[in-house]
Amino acid sequence: MTYTVNCSILLTELPLLERPAAAKAAGFDAVEFWWPFAEAVPSDKDVDAFVTAVKDAGVQLSGLNFFAGDMPGGDRGLVSWKGRCGEFKDNIDVVVGIAERTGTKAFNALYGNRLPESTPEAQDELGLKNLVAAAEGVAKVGGIVLLEPVSGTPSYPLKTAADALAVIAKTKEAGVENVKLLADFYHLAVNGDDVPAVIEEHAKDFGHVQIADNPGRGAPGTGALPLGEWITRSRELGYDGYIGLEYKAPAAEAFTWAIRPVAG
Repeated sequence: MTYTVNCSILLTELPLLERPAAAKAAGFDAVEFWWPFAEAVPSDKDVDAFVTAVKDAGVQLSGLNFFAGDMPGGDRGLVSWKGRCGEFKDNIDVVVGIAERTGTKAFNALYGNRLPESTPEAQDELGLKNLVAAAEGVAKVGGIVLLEPVSGTPSYPLKTAADALAVIAKTKEAGVENVKLLADFYHLAVNGDDVPAVIEEHAKDFGHVQIADNPGRGAPGTGALPLGEWITRSRELGYDGYIGLEYKAPAAEAFTWAIRPVAG
């Protein structure tokens, strides 16, 4: 099984730049991050430090989010946020620059919450333009843009796979083919989606899979979701990418469930 550790939600007892090495020490060869900086366009020094931490750890940066605003404060992306279009497009250039240095190919673009000062139609029009721009940007490095249904934020409009796939269909109509569904089985399940049906219909086209158990967004096995069955079926139907570990657990217990080959 090819797992990648989300170092923005796991290993958080450690400073961010120490987490890639901790993931490697735990037996993993790949990591992913939400946007690891406080702003859309960080300093060159901060970018260099991040890239160096990943490379020195000897892990692959398998995925990276675009800047999503103030996530702890409730923001969930700039893609459809009117008034921050320039900020998002500047961020695309930074993301592509990191990708050129790390070989990263998958980039999660959180769509953005509905805003009272904008109409859904206006936000969706902007969202489409920004997704196309992001897709064209990462295409330079052979990358894909991921679009993710999210739970826990009522104002975030993409809650089911169908919601995200409808937007993805519009990006195809606009001429880009590299926007894909991020199937986070936890978010889909919590939002009441029919996860087995989503897998049966779309697994071969998944851009990425992430997992956590429910209730609690804990490690696999701490809840009731049949994550192993869902992963196995996704593999059978053609998904061959990473499985992102994006759950909450103390570092000492974070990976006790995982079965990995014994070194040596």
